[in-house]
Amino acid sequence: MTIEPLPSSAPPLILITGASGFVGRRVVEALRAQYRILALDWRPPESRLAAEHPNVRWLQADIADREAMLRLAGAEQAERPELLLHLAAHYEFEQEDEAPYWRANVEGLRNVLDAAVEAGIPRFVFASSLAACQFPPPGKALNEQSAPDGDHIYARTKRAGEEMLEEYRGRLRAVKVRFAAMFSDYCEYPPLYKFLETWLSPAWNQRILGGRGRSAIPYLHVRDATRLLRTVIGHFDNLEDGEVLIASPDGCTNHETLFHAATGAYYGTPLTPIHIPRPLVRPGIQARMLLGRLTGKLPFERPWMAEYVDAEMRVDATHTRARLGCSPRPRLGVVARMPLMIENLRSYPGEWQQRNLGALHKAALRPNLIIHALILEHRDEISRRLSEILTGQGGNLKSYQDLAPQEHAWNHRLVLNQLMHTVRTKDRKIFVDYCADLAARRHDQGFAVHELTTALTALEAVVLDFVRSEPAAAGLEAHLQSDVRVPIRFALDEVEEVYDELECRCTQLGLPFGAGPKDERTDEHEHVAQGG
Repeated sequence: MTIEPLPSSAPPLILITGASGFVGRRVVEALRAQYRILALDWRPPESRLAAEHPNVRWLQADIADREAMLRLAGAEQAERPELLLHLAAHYEFEQEDEAPYWRANVEGLRNVLDAAVEAGIPRFVFASSLAACQFPPPGKALNEQSAPDGDHIYARTKRAGEEMLEEYRGRLRAVKVRFAAMFSDYCEYPPLYKFLETWLSPAWNQRILGGRGRSAIPYLHVRDATRLLRTVIGHFDNLEDGEVLIASPDGCTNHETLFHAATGAYYGTPLTPIHIPRPLVRPGIQARMLLGRLTGKLPFERPWMAEYVDAEMRVDATHTRARLGCSPRPRLGVVARMPLMIENLRSYPGEWQQRNLGALHKAALRPNLIIHALILEHRDEISRRLSEILTGQGGNLKSYQDLAPQEHAWNHRLVLNQLMHTVRTKDRKIFVDYCADLAARRHDQGFAVHELTTALTALEAVVLDFVRSEPAAAGLEAHLQSDVRVPIRFALDEVEEVYDELECRCTQLGLPFGAGPKDERTDEHEHVAQGG
């Protein structure tokens, strides 16, 4: 398969899935000066990321929605992306419900790969995990040749993902990057957060460590993860198709080392841990689970964790360092960073809790995307129904009745696109501002205010009727109110406000209402504000 060289005249275009996530949002910030980015996620980006940047375009879609992904691949683009960085994945530490893992990590990956092939994207970087591998035998280390042979649900889905990439050889070139456990200066790695929450509290189990405290995994600061991904993208054409790289420092860090670092930074002097013999760990967790079910407050620990007590996931990333010429920085190591984490916990407890609870409790349902998909599915039917309403009012809506049928269809598509954009991003201002510009234009065209407000009220009723008719909308009534009805109601108020303002101007100038002059913003937005 021939790979076309990256264009040198303009920043290369890349597509990033999971762009609003823990790693993704940092990668977007790090790369946007060097690359043009199509940033895709099911979640709207943080406000600071959403701020307009000339090199970033945000797309919102669920990778598990095959039709949406293929529709995205088939959309008219000025140019194709030169590389796709796939960061989107599902992970919950409880691992109790397997369905979301298969949906996102396997079905979603298949959809992304098919979309990449359909769009002609030649390069693919897959974010895998060292957790896809079994712990190595004592004294041994995982390396780039280690098999992804882990047996828990996250490992199985990541293994399936790595194997799936082999099916696409010849259609795109792929590199697999296995990441260590990633953290930030605010922690944001759920197990470590729960450890710190216990160790730095007066809880009865504050000083308890399972086994000899030798349970160990490698940790990677998210800034080093971002740095490595930037290097992988920059060196992609020098890497082998299917090559495995490891994003991790060598070795691993055990619980006792973390306990001493955390309690030392917090209390000034490290506490002395109490070790629970390994054979007692599983019964102890089971007893706490039973008590938790009775009280309604389950512990963080789960029985499956007992098998990893005193197990060490050592890593040897020599090959990756040689291939990329970079390695994790010691000053960003988890032990070196612990004092800063503790300081952030003390100084910014609100942000600490917000970030870590957000990482711990993943939202499983995206109601706004379900609503968006249902509106899109019924868009043509909604448009036809609106045309019937606006042209069948017996003279009450004469301005609409005078429009040609094709103009109705075009107008409805524009207004529905704005409403869907608002639903998808949960930003009501998009639709309200659009309707304000639309009101100014309709005023200058001689539309009465009641004609436009009637059209918007009809839009609300028709959209809600079609969406509610679908079984997928069951239980979404509150979201229909907040994501559809409220933006339209705000827009209705804005339309009335614009007409009142323009009527006052016309009165002051001695002009008949609806005869101009044009509001300044009408000229500016005339090319977009033509729907409704």
